[in-house]
Amino acid sequence: MKVNRRKRIKYRVRKKISGTPELPRLSVYRSNLEVYCQLIDDVNGVTLAHASSIEDTIPSDISKIEKSKEVGKLMAERVKKLGMEQVVFDRGGYRYHGRVKALADGAREGGLNF
Repeated sequence: MKVNRRKRIKYRVRKKISGTPELPRLSVYRSNLEVYCQLIDDVNGVTLAHASSIEDTIPSDISKIEKSKEVGKLMAERVKKLGMEQVVFDRGGYRYHGRVKALADGAREGGLNF
């Protein structure tokens, strides 16, 4: 039931936001242990960049919230290499607190605007 509820929320949010080549969508997925994010151009249907907490550059001995913040910073670094600073944030149906908020804060610290 919880998964179905999140899917409904996700689709409701996705009706309103979409990524373009100029303003791509920063999508977040959160599992029990890890956090993943992608930069998506919905017009062409391509993923421009991605980052996750399972990468070697993210330390494994820190808390999940700190990992999420590091993933946000890493994502911001990769997006800036593509020459973009403005994105649309897609929280993926999750509440904007905890790990999702930490990822967004890390991305903002890295220089992204949304």
